[in-house]
Amino acid sequence: MDLSPFETDNSVSCRLSSEIPDVCRTEDCCLGIDEAGRGPVLGPMVYGICFCPVSKKQELKESKVADSKTLSEAERENLFRKLDEAKSYLGWALQILSPNTISTSMLQRTKYNLNALSHDTAIGLIQYALDSGVQLTEVFVDTVGPAEKYEEKLSKLFPGIKVTVRPKADSLFPIVSAASICAKVARDRVVKGWKFAEDLGEVDADYGSGYPNDPKTKAWLLKYLDPVFGYPQFVRFSWSTAQTLMDNKGVTVHWDDDDEDGEKAAERQNNRSMLAYFSASAGGNDQNPTHRFFTERRLRSLDTL
Repeated sequence: MDLSPFETDNSVSCRLSSEIPDVCRTEDCCLGIDEAGRGPVLGPMVYGICFCPVSKKQELKESKVADSKTLSEAERENLFRKLDEAKSYLGWALQILSPNTISTSMLQRTKYNLNALSHDTAIGLIQYALDSGVQLTEVFVDTVGPAEKYEEKLSKLFPGIKVTVRPKADSLFPIVSAASICAKVARDRVVKGWKFAEDLGEVDADYGSGYPNDPKTKAWLLKYLDPVFGYPQFVRFSWSTAQTLMDNKGVTVHWDDDDEDGEKAAERQNNRSMLAYFSASAGGNDQNPTHRFFTERRLRSLDTL
């Protein structure tokens, strides 16, 4: 699995895929969809698909694929290697959704929640398989939201394909288990090898599970919270855990807008406007330690771009 296309710029999303087996272009095929990393506040969410001829279902079952969450890291890596070696009849594709993509999508003006993002990603991967010539007749999906509504939605989008959406599909259908393993292995590798674009020095890799309720994760978030610039792009800043820490530990900032002048709003709340930090040095402004601190931090940030 070559992750370099994503690692080149991990601030954006990226699609990775295997070669399409010739047999998948000539025989009826089934496809499974699952994700890894939906809940963590750290790192990407990865959606995966696996597909193979319907005639190979039993062979896939005998490979003893299982829900990735029930397997150890070593077991997942071993099973992924077997899946990748079955390239004569099995293919896979991944969509890596960067933390930055997830957060900016969820916080944009037009509401776009994680379920909608997940649905659109799954739909995009099914369409990718079809556009690549895979002869899909069956699709199995681990549900996001109500299973019946999701199944109806996909069935309308892809008429002629039998769509099955179930909770815990990764433990019910081997083709979904295979997709789950591909997605989990990719996420684990990305998180382990994360390249920080920010100048953070020697980064502490002991951040626990990445889930918001993990004390190690919370401690890591607090350690790497910049009071002005927030978090590195490894963090999903739209998660409530991250937002709460920013609200409590970050510097209060006021922006000029159309509704109220920033300087007046800041003065009313006994604070300074964001623009005040960028005003021309006058009357000893450059002697102001807050002004000097912010300017130095901003220049260091620009140096990393």
